[in-house]
Amino acid sequence: MPPVDAPRTYRQHRYAPPPGATEVLLVRHGESQPADPANPFPLVDGHGDPPLDPVGHEQAERVAARLAGEGIAAIYVTTLCRTAETAAPLAARLGLEARVEPDLREVFLGDWEGGLLRVKAVERDPAFVRAMEEQRWDAIPGAEPSETFSARVWDGMQRIVAAHPDERVVVVSHGGVIGQILADATGSRPFAFGGADNGSISHVVIHDGRIVLRRFNDTTHLEPHFSVAAPPPI
Repeated sequence: MPPVDAPRTYRQHRYAPPPGATEVLLVRHGESQPADPANPFPLVDGHGDPPLDPVGHEQAERVAARLAGEGIAAIYVTTLCRTAETAAPLAARLGLEARVEPDLREVFLGDWEGGLLRVKAVERDPAFVRAMEEQRWDAIPGAEPSETFSARVWDGMQRIVAAHPDERVVVVSHGGVIGQILADATGSRPFAFGGADNGSISHVVIHDGRIVLRRFNDTTHLEPHFSVAAPPPI
């Protein structure tokens, strides 16, 4: 008798990025210094620019230890110092120089820049409550319209993706920016991914204008030494 062919079976396979895709590890900067209403943060191009708190520096070291072996081809930061300070330990480990992508800076908060948002959030200012309920930044006086913010963030991401096909990169950015990217990726409510923890890692794969969300707010490298707070997404 001829041999009986074994039935064909089909395994489940681990996800693999499609050829030409870019993997982006989105890192929220470490915790920045507390806001002092009597001494507003310095401004860079109108944006509040606080340095990292000592806790934030420790978070940056833990991010570096977590990502040092991940095959990172490039590191991107924004124009604001808290991202550069967060990226510095990883850049030193990898022998890379962080590149600046200005369009991934935080959402512009208009009259509430310099740390005032934190005060207004704690006080439950009506404009802050409206911004959270309506899920739009421009409910804050003078703040950047949500459509403008989304467009510039996508412009910045497209430049990074175009420069790194088939590579994995780290982007150290801000809570509002990360939330916007993930909302665009999933078609969710605008603020559905707001409040990523300081020092957290989110993971997206971008190819042909499509964003696939792989991971959100990974803080394994920070626990159990850092408690989870609930600050506004800045």
